[in-house]
Amino acid sequence: MSAQKIAVVTGATGGIGFEVSKRLGQDGFTVILNGIDDEAGAAKVKELSSLGIKAEYRGFDVTDENAVNENIKAIGEKYSKIDTVVNNAGGLGGRSRFEEMTTEFYRGVMALNLDSTFFVSRAAIPFLKKGENANIINYTSNAGWNAGGPGAGIYGTSKAGVHAITRALAKDLAEYGIRVNAVSPGTIDTPFHAQIKSTKPEVFASWKNNILLGRLGQPEEVASVVSFLASKDASFITAETIQIGGGQALGI
Repeated sequence: MSAQKIAVVTGATGGIGFEVSKRLGQDGFTVILNGIDDEAGAAKVKELSSLGIKAEYRGFDVTDENAVNENIKAIGEKYSKIDTVVNNAGGLGGRSRFEEMTTEFYRGVMALNLDSTFFVSRAAIPFLKKGENANIINYTSNAGWNAGGPGAGIYGTSKAGVHAITRALAKDLAEYGIRVNAVSPGTIDTPFHAQIKSTKPEVFASWKNNILLGRLGQPEEVASVVSFLASKDASFITAETIQIGGGQALGI
């Protein structure tokens, strides 16, 4: 069995996913970055390599069951195990009120957030069983509790599903010593918010007023919590969701 620690991070070519990949690499993991932008993937691997981090990129769509199965199996067989899976891929997928919502939109948002978590986790389990301090880290959201803002109701629904599947996986995998936890980032200053930042800067600036600590989070602040959950320091933590939102979940 390989002595090196292996981490798979989905949606890792930018924003929080890349910072998580960098932090895990600094923690000594060989990091497999997933994404759908092959050019960005190659650039990010090059950036990590320049920092002395062992990394590779695998381009596949996490909503495509067959592509997930094929790629996770290839990673697992190459390294004989997987130690950490970070289901970082996901997103709002757009906004739609329920009355006008198409079934296609509904299925797309659910696939991006919930199906992807299921597909990747399921495919990785046989290899996590061979891992050391094996664990899965999912991403939920405040929207999973408060059902999201206008037009984000199905995003909230999908993230509530991620919260539940995190706990369900933790129950299912405890007998193998595999831990499953989630992080729930608040408003983090990433390209995820680029559009509103450029078109409605006053709205973007006002967001910090709803955060107890009075500022937006940084991607590195999510990465440090993921780093902790992936480490032996968190060896007795499973089925938990950690809010990383500066107190935003309380509402002020």
